[in-house]
Amino acid sequence: MVLDVHTHLVPHGWPELGPGWPWLRVDSERAAMIMVGETEFRPIGPQTWDPATRLADMGEDGVAAQVVSPTPVFFGYDRPAAEAVKVARIFNDLTLETLAGDERFIPFCQVPLQDPDAACAELDRCLEAGHAGVEIGNHVGDRDLDDEGIVTFLRHCAHVGAPVFVHPWDMPESPRLNRWMARWLTGMPAETHLSVLAMILGGVFDRVPETLRLCFAHGAGSFPFWIGRADNAWHRRGDLVRGRSEHPPSHYTNRFFADSVVFDPAALRLLVDTLGVDQIVAGSDYPYPLGERPVGQIVRKAGFLTAEQREKILSGNALRFLGRS
Repeated sequence: MVLDVHTHLVPHGWPELGPGWPWLRVDSERAAMIMVGETEFRPIGPQTWDPATRLADMGEDGVAAQVVSPTPVFFGYDRPAAEAVKVARIFNDLTLETLAGDERFIPFCQVPLQDPDAACAELDRCLEAGHAGVEIGNHVGDRDLDDEGIVTFLRHCAHVGAPVFVHPWDMPESPRLNRWMARWLTGMPAETHLSVLAMILGGVFDRVPETLRLCFAHGAGSFPFWIGRADNAWHRRGDLVRGRSEHPPSHYTNRFFADSVVFDPAALRLLVDTLGVDQIVAGSDYPYPLGERPVGQIVRKAGFLTAEQREKILSGNALRFLGRS
């Protein structure tokens, strides 16, 4: 059985949020469109809002439990903090209402990350209400994860024992990136790579407790492939690269988890070789079409893994990430 740490939810309707915020165009009982203004953002179906549909898919795919996180388009980090607080509360409460306390769903909340104090307060409220952790975007405008305000929030997560799932979002646009889903195919891996480097070269892992449980989506992006380049730069151009990092990047690979959504056994092997088998958790990106279904099929196909290692990736490591026995 699998514990899937990377799934998303969209409630079936929400109050009017105001100009520029996403809204839902309902096309039928089984089809809707997330709209941003008058622009179609993403078609969705009952998998995103209906627990019975999710549970049926989980049963078919051998999934014992899902971590259920927000869909990042609703983060609103570019909005005034008061608006983002309001929207976070709406969606966090709707998530708990939608999942209805079923223990097979492990809800993660969202927070107004542009305001560290408000983010900490909303996290505390959500943990008390029944959320198990938090999903954050990988940056707030031009502020990456080594920003002092974000580090304050991460320290708070470590203090209260909340696992943090980091998801890329708000990828840059350009004529070159707006073809072939290139923002998702190249932008997402690059965004995640940059944020892992920010945690390392910005000295965050040297400043936050080792009790912080952090997981990067999509196999930590392109970071595993280029860790040798980062180490080389740290040693050869320390005047520019070392920043606040006490050690080269490869020193910190045991400080974070990454999910297994890499789609190819060779990529999974590189991920395991880079981070270590104890740092990889199963993830699918369910229910979106660029995800892996059934979750864990690449793990099962990977001939280089032992049965014990497969069990760690499919469920055991996720329990450690969640802080559960």
